[in-house]
Amino acid sequence: MQINRLFEIIYILMNKKSVTAKELAERFEVSVRTIYRDIDSLSLAGIPVYASQGKGGGISLLDNYVLDKSVLSEKEQNEILYALQSLAITQVPEADKVLTRLGSLFNKNSTDWIEVDFSPWGSDKNSSRQFTEIKNAILNRKIVEFDYCNSLGEKVRRKVEPVKFVFKINAWYLQGFCLAKRAYRIFKITRMSNLLVPNEFFSERTTEEFTKEKQEQNTQKWIDVHLKISANGAYRVYDEFKEKDVVKNEDGSFNISAYLPENKWLLRYILSFGADIEVLAPQNIRDMIRKELHEIIVKY
Repeated sequence: MQINRLFEIIYILMNKKSVTAKELAERFEVSVRTIYRDIDSLSLAGIPVYASQGKGGGISLLDNYVLDKSVLSEKEQNEILYALQSLAITQVPEADKVLTRLGSLFNKNSTDWIEVDFSPWGSDKNSSRQFTEIKNAILNRKIVEFDYCNSLGEKVRRKVEPVKFVFKINAWYLQGFCLAKRAYRIFKITRMSNLLVPNEFFSERTTEEFTKEKQEQNTQKWIDVHLKISANGAYRVYDEFKEKDVVKNEDGSFNISAYLPENKWLLRYILSFGADIEVLAPQNIRDMIRKELHEIIVKY
């Protein structure tokens, strides 16, 4: 209890600049003597708090004092505020209140330098609402229903026990147990529509089921792929590949060595670069690209 009271006293002094021991005693429902003991404790801890006597006197902090000088660095402040902004955007209870309080403690009048938005560019408010509804379903263990456009372009209705959000390769995904497939699946948030959260609850599944699914995912074959991307594709290079895997050439193009899954996704991913990319190796991937392009040409 005393620790909370000491923290609150510092917060009050930073906002009011000066307050009497009597006011603090009435606020915390303790004696004036207890308040003075608290002030001594703060002083011993290195907090520059002092008491002045006479008319207009009271308990104060030295001017321009901020908590970070004795506890947190500027970098640590920013990391804490960023984390709280991230929580606030998902409407975690009390996040805004704590953010405001710490902003005052850190002597930052505004946190406008931070903005966290989980929705993609050009999306409407419905995207944020959908994210929030799914988040609440995860926390309350409620089943969610939605229409989902799968990799074959088919729209199917899914009923899922949501487990967690996953952010990967610039996109948000929902990981959950699909009741239709009776297995864990990952769903891309932007492919979901017509979300419903019926009042149906589910129990947490055993870790054995989840581990089995992870093991199945790990059986996916990964291969070394060597790519060359032209200068026109530079805007995607450092967003999608690790800097250590990228070599910039004199003509502005890039040579990239990446470790990628050998599946249909890889084929579509490479084709998404259009003429700005060339697969240097392995040969079987070059052959797959050639076959796919031939089928495209036939259609046109």
